[in-house]
Amino acid sequence: MLEQPDRISRRKRARQIVAARLERLEDLSIGKLIPSTLTLTALACGVTAIRFALTAQWESAVAFVVAAMILDMLDGRAARLLGADSRFGAQLDSLADLVSFGVAPGVIMYMWSLERMGNAGWIAALIFCAASAVRLARFNVESVRDEGATKGNPYFTGLPTPAAACMMLLPMLISFEWDNPVVREPWVSGIFIAITSVLMVSRIPTPSIKYMKLQRQHRYLAGLAFAILAGLLIAWPWATLTIGLLIYVASIPFAVVTHHPRYATKESS
Repeated sequence: MLEQPDRISRRKRARQIVAARLERLEDLSIGKLIPSTLTLTALACGVTAIRFALTAQWESAVAFVVAAMILDMLDGRAARLLGADSRFGAQLDSLADLVSFGVAPGVIMYMWSLERMGNAGWIAALIFCAASAVRLARFNVESVRDEGATKGNPYFTGLPTPAAACMMLLPMLISFEWDNPVVREPWVSGIFIAITSVLMVSRIPTPSIKYMKLQRQHRYLAGLAFAILAGLLIAWPWATLTIGLLIYVASIPFAVVTHHPRYATKESS
């Protein structure tokens, strides 16, 4: 009679061990590895952009930053679609973003323009990197506290680092299409670094594309617009990126005033 409880406890322990091993196998499933793989690929793109900047291959450097931005958008969507959201993935994503959208653009702009300012140019690049780190650290804290962008409130606090990186690289994008020596002047790059750094660490609400609602009747138009945009990117990549970035920056004040709850409450009262 005394042996029966021992057998039951042994079976229970064996089941627990099997369940723990199965859980580990589930954690190693391909579905859960896909988002982290995309994140690491984005990190590799950011580091490769630095390599091309060191060899003065500017178009390739910017292309890899843009590739990192696309992968950054895909890894979050893949994690939500596959149910693979995790704190580890969020931290890994922030580290990859710091390299791809903080360090890489700073090095690119320093090698392209700011180097002529000497130590002052390097300090300007460091300021952008530091602002990116502050922005990402605040994003991580807000995500843990559930204060980040959501479906109910599709706004980030401050300018996201991918948008800031593209905005900071705008003088270089302009130079690819319209060869004007003025845009390569260090003071022009310094102005863009100052603006983007302030916007990143500010409390200004900026719209989050992934949480913006699109009405059903507009989805076909959005698909058509996306197809047209893809064609324009293939035909005129730098001009399309420049114009699209300018439209995004110009739309931030309009979107905030029109849709942000703080201003909507004032209008309705």
